[in-house]
Amino acid sequence: ELVLGIDHAKYTVQMETYIFDLTASGADVAHALERAAQRGVIVRIMVDGFGTPSWPSRWVERFKSAGVQTVIYEPIVTLGVFIPSQWRRLHRKLCVIDGDIAFCGGINVLDDFYDPNYGTLTAARFDFCVRVTGTLALTIHAITCQLWERRTTAAMTELRELSKLAAPNKVLSAIDYLTNQPHRYRLRKASAQALHPRAYLVLRDNLTNRSKIERAYLKAIGESREEIIIANAYFLPGAKLRKALIHAAGRGVKVQLLLQGKYEYFMQYHAARPVYGSLLAAGIEIHEYAPSYLHAKVAVIDSLWATVGSSNLDPLSLLLAREANIVIHDAEFAKSLRVRLLQAMQQEGRRIDAEEFAHRPWAQRLRDRIAYGMMRTGLWIIGKRY
Repeated sequence: ELVLGIDHAKYTVQMETYIFDLTASGADVAHALERAAQRGVIVRIMVDGFGTPSWPSRWVERFKSAGVQTVIYEPIVTLGVFIPSQWRRLHRKLCVIDGDIAFCGGINVLDDFYDPNYGTLTAARFDFCVRVTGTLALTIHAITCQLWERRTTAAMTELRELSKLAAPNKVLSAIDYLTNQPHRYRLRKASAQALHPRAYLVLRDNLTNRSKIERAYLKAIGESREEIIIANAYFLPGAKLRKALIHAAGRGVKVQLLLQGKYEYFMQYHAARPVYGSLLAAGIEIHEYAPSYLHAKVAVIDSLWATVGSSNLDPLSLLLAREANIVIHDAEFAKSLRVRLLQAMQQEGRRIDAEEFAHRPWAQRLRDRIAYGMMRTGLWIIGKRY
């Protein structure tokens, strides 16, 4: 669907992603972006410097020849682990086409049956993305333009040139958003409350949106009455989120977590496991997804509230990275997402037994504690408390 949308683009394609791998279906996306630029569409791609440290040389030339503009966000430098800004990654996955259609979720531009680190996979990653239109798409367009403008000096000039084309209102709205602070506030507030009350964008960055995604979760969890279902790839919530989940379970809310069973990164997986004990003791169900990598960052609460986005519930996402989630207040959407998550837990997952987990082998517990200690040490190095 993304390729089809890009192939129908007339004016702009703005894309942000953590990983852009140019293999198989990833190459299909790259070809579509190349075609769009060749027919005169302004195409901009921003990738993270850790997730995508460089482009293959042949694609650098192809993009340059076609007119595709690319930026690498915070390229990694020597000894970057000791530089706080180097931990602040661009982790959000957004694509907006002509200010009309936008995609937001957890899916990188990476083929489901290929992994650059682990080779061919036997099953697709478990992940989600939503497609939105209207005012919400225009808001995402403005947000991506804003970050591009901060990273490149030519973006505003090009936007003004674009405003002379056949869709001036959309692009001029983006320019107003970037250059007029009162309008910026009005657009953000209107898109969340009045113009599109059932769905809105929630960002996390290191400026004005430091904890908005976490607060959205805390509010929904605190107001829950019947059921909380969270599917999250890298799950190491801070004390506030853990307490909120435990309190919800204590007042009779059924809390179910779908987490990674097969994992890509040692530290994130094992660092999370020391917090399982208190959650299991509170009656919270933990299921580990088995068929492939779980990469989802979604939740459904009381079959009314849902979120889909890029933010994990771990310190890297909640304290450091640029993230983007869409929150949806819609029973039909929430129920359909709930059905898929329940299916994954019941048919594709393995429920963790609390007693078995408490008596797991000492070697496993040692690995978990080492990973947890490494995570805490890393946060201490960069001056973050969690």
